[in-house]
Amino acid sequence: MHGTITDITVQVRNPERCSIFLDGAFAFGLQRMVAAQAGLAVGQALDEQAVAALLTGDEAERAYERTLRYLSYRPRSEQEVRQYLARKEIDEQTAEAVMARLRRAHLVDDEGFAAFWIENREAHRPKGPAALKLELRQKGLDGEVIEAALESLDEQGSAERVAERFTDRYAHLDEATFRKRLYGLLQRRGFRFDVCRKVVEASWAQVSAQRDGDDDRGQ
Repeated sequence: MHGTITDITVQVRNPERCSIFLDGAFAFGLQRMVAAQAGLAVGQALDEQAVAALLTGDEAERAYERTLRYLSYRPRSEQEVRQYLARKEIDEQTAEAVMARLRRAHLVDDEGFAAFWIENREAHRPKGPAALKLELRQKGLDGEVIEAALESLDEQGSAERVAERFTDRYAHLDEATFRKRLYGLLQRRGFRFDVCRKVVEASWAQVSAQRDGDDDRGQ
């Protein structure tokens, strides 16, 4: 494909794109940004190599914008973004260009992602370090990045917040069942044995004291 640009028009359905006409006929569409960066103008001659470069740039720009929409829902790890680009069948060269651009804009940052993930879990569904490590590994994060992010985790405090949410729910159970249920819950959330034991002990003491108080008031 080659020829002389005879018209450049903004597309009605997508104002972010424009149509390029060569020798009086529609030739291809481009992101307006790509056309502007290339300095395209009516009367300019384009050879096949120039057209190929424009189309490659257009593909990269469209892939970048689609990835920005993907990132708008929540932060993503680098592996998640790469998997997204692969699902969209973006070729390797274009994908690498997109990744490099995202890094320069600090939109993909595994250290920042790890901090976000842990903070989000702490706010909505606290988990212990074992569970968090597994989740972050599944997101493709490096072990050193994970360990650094977990340094600030208050495991005891996180386990206590989990226990607070379930102590009332289990309060009607006998002691053995109460301990088994709460310990099992904390263990599944990835908390260490000693932390589980301390939190279960404190929670049962709370329930026991509440029962004693209720008994005294009933007399």
